[in-house]
Amino acid sequence: MAGTEQEVRIAVSPADFFSVISDYASYPEFLEEMEETTVLSRNDGVVDARFTVNLVKRVTYTLTLVEHAPNSVTWSLKEGPFKVSNGHWKLEALPNGHTLAKYHVEVKVAAFVPKSISSRVVGKTVPALLASFKARAENLYGGQ
Repeated sequence: MAGTEQEVRIAVSPADFFSVISDYASYPEFLEEMEETTVLSRNDGVVDARFTVNLVKRVTYTLTLVEHAPNSVTWSLKEGPFKVSNGHWKLEALPNGHTLAKYHVEVKVAAFVPKSISSRVVGKTVPALLASFKARAENLYGGQ
């Protein structure tokens, strides 16, 4: 199973960064490979959302995301062409009012999905994804 954990420092508060990562519908506005997102349900911090990304090929999948504002979001695969797609964001307040965001993802593809998709998610897409979230949060909330 391909997996990675990376972290990024963001010049906004954990609450502000949490508002960016939990605004799933806006992902196509700032994540290059995200074509579409649809929030299917949202109830007491549990969200089902469908995502369509174009990696090596177009892939649509649904995640169940559990929000613990403003500290974390965890997710697991509900349906899609993966065997596993789990992960989390963990947000830590830094003394200067900034955030240390830790991102973890595990992806295991089904037999008919090219392994290059999981390799790309883990190896190339995650650093770009973190940079995009950082830029979005700092642009929206005036990070210094």
